[in-house]
Amino acid sequence: MKNIAVIGTGYVGLVTGTCFAETGNNVICVDIDENKVERLKNGEVPIYEPHLDVLFERNIKQKRLKFTTDLAAAVKDAEIIFLALPTPPGEDGSADLSYVLGVAKDLGKIITEYKVIIDKSTVPVGTAEKVTAAIKAETQVPFAIVSNPEFLREGFAVDDFMNPDRVVIGTEDEKARVVMKELYQPFIRDGHPLIFMDEKSAELTKYAANAFLATKITFMNEVANFCEIVGADVDKVREGMGSDARIGHRFLYPGIGFGGSCFPKDVSALMKSGLDHNFDFSIIDAVLKVNSKQRIKLLDKVLDYFGDLKGKKFALWGLAFKPDTDDIREAPALYLVDELVNRGAEVVAFDPEGMDNVKMQIGDKIDYVENQYEALEGADALLIATEWSVFKNPDFEVIKNKLNSPVIFDGRNLFNLSDIQEKGVYYSSIGRQTILPKV
Repeated sequence: MKNIAVIGTGYVGLVTGTCFAETGNNVICVDIDENKVERLKNGEVPIYEPHLDVLFERNIKQKRLKFTTDLAAAVKDAEIIFLALPTPPGEDGSADLSYVLGVAKDLGKIITEYKVIIDKSTVPVGTAEKVTAAIKAETQVPFAIVSNPEFLREGFAVDDFMNPDRVVIGTEDEKARVVMKELYQPFIRDGHPLIFMDEKSAELTKYAANAFLATKITFMNEVANFCEIVGADVDKVREGMGSDARIGHRFLYPGIGFGGSCFPKDVSALMKSGLDHNFDFSIIDAVLKVNSKQRIKLLDKVLDYFGDLKGKKFALWGLAFKPDTDDIREAPALYLVDELVNRGAEVVAFDPEGMDNVKMQIGDKIDYVENQYEALEGADALLIATEWSVFKNPDFEVIKNKLNSPVIFDGRNLFNLSDIQEKGVYYSSIGRQTILPKV
């Protein structure tokens, strides 16, 4: 059992603190937002993440998981301190380290004995050195800095944390290595590797992994776009490619681009980090440019079909950047909404979890409904932007009856072409032939 402080109660911090409490540790999470801390103390989970609420409630009840705004009190008895702070992108794409370095400075002023201080935030290469310098400027007390990047998929974060593919630990402090090995022992008993390396390598591992996955997604989107030009079927191409063990099937599903809190930010930050060291990540540059266009891929299809969009009404299924989350950061759906509204169209949207966040961000720019079929009423077409399970087996008769015309633009390829041919709809997806309704 360890005494752990987690600074920051965002997505990563809350999952990290809850999962460590679940394995018997005493965890106290710190945040400067008093209102948020009160909500957490009252058992309210501020994010939607499957299964997190169960672990959260159990560990609050067992008094293993606590919350406070008092940083000094939180770290006083903690032998391990996680920094799970935001690193938002700057205007130039670089990661803003002001929150991380600000807390590091504060820690330097209050620690009185050896602590293992862990960067859990996604940070550029060299951040461990900057955190070390910020703390050393304030104290002579010994401490260790560890880079321990997270590899959590939103929608699967609890399972990813409890059953990790791997745990990456960046430190050259032998005492810290022992502490980290003990801490993660419950998570690696099934043979998952605990990989030790230096801090810079650990920092780069996170960025490199996300950049590679973003590249894989973007490559498949480019292939899909070419399929439409030459008349190939991207589903068949994907099946043929993915059957190669060197490639695999994962992240080969074409769509309207990637979004979320990680891929766009991390790919941009890696690009900027390279430029800071006079290195040009040419592939990463191309990934960002292609994804920017892909996010509004459905717009091109809508324009080709309707021409002028002024006065048109569109039903939009999906606002979150992916299913099983309420995260709308860099969601392709929102880029599509902007383009449609700017052309004079009306948008009526439904998302199982993301609507409240969208309302806070764009207000009444679009209309919101509480049922996916309600969005269809009097709309000229249905647009699908997020692959929620609830959208995968809809009632096509209801769709046809409620829409002004049976037209569907699917940005996530939810339906098999062989099945959709019998539904009597116009169906345009990504990288596949357009299905015309049978007359």
